[in-house]
Amino acid sequence: MNQPAPGTATCCPVCLGASVRPFLHVGGRDYLRCEACEATFLHPAQRPAADAECAEYRLHRNDPEDPGYRRFLARLVDPLRIRLAPAAQGLDYGCGPGPALAAMLREAGHPMRVWDPFFAPDPDALARRYDFVTCTEVVEHFHAPAAEFARLDGLLRPGGWLGITTCLQTEDARFAAWHYRRDPTHVVFYRAATFRVIAARFGWRCELPAKDVVLLHKPAPPAAAAPCLSPPNPDRESPCATKPSSTTSPTASPRSA
Repeated sequence: MNQPAPGTATCCPVCLGASVRPFLHVGGRDYLRCEACEATFLHPAQRPAADAECAEYRLHRNDPEDPGYRRFLARLVDPLRIRLAPAAQGLDYGCGPGPALAAMLREAGHPMRVWDPFFAPDPDALARRYDFVTCTEVVEHFHAPAAEFARLDGLLRPGGWLGITTCLQTEDARFAAWHYRRDPTHVVFYRAATFRVIAARFGWRCELPAKDVVLLHKPAPPAAAAPCLSPPNPDRESPCATKPSSTTSPTASPRSA
């Protein structure tokens, strides 16, 4: 385990900041750290090719009927559901070969669509907006996180929720032996501070309701003021009328004031 060679730093793929420094060389891989958002990421030149990535995903055994896996997914489903309206429409982004999360949310009464670049590359799923989007064990695979989060923002309706699970990085001393780092398809690692930076970029609210669970809320625009619908009445002052200033003659023309 050694420090990576100088000169390997690039801009941060999460926040696009330039405050990047070499972090660690371990297992033949170079990791960098962003000082601005605290993300740790694999050097871009060492990311896996698409075919190797897909082959690794095919090894995953995520059975929608497995009680243990459903308990794992419930860490996100439970806090997300209490924030959703009945029949809110959702997208499972990066669903993988076994979209168990979408099945659980359908059982809870939420119409769901799924999308995955390898297993469900449906362009129509990305051509609409949703009340919520889920990303379970997905964001650590992003090769271009800044662009991916911008896409996710576009997929959310105002007032929508983005639900994420990913193992948050803790102490630097544990990084080299961390099981999450050893997955060859995991190329970016986040801290709670990282998600707060992402939330600030898009104007989202960030919540961490459970360990390794992140909920990001896209605010709805403020409601417009109700127009004045009272019919004109020459004997009664309109409630919407602007009273003249005490320094302005009530008979003055708007042009001459």
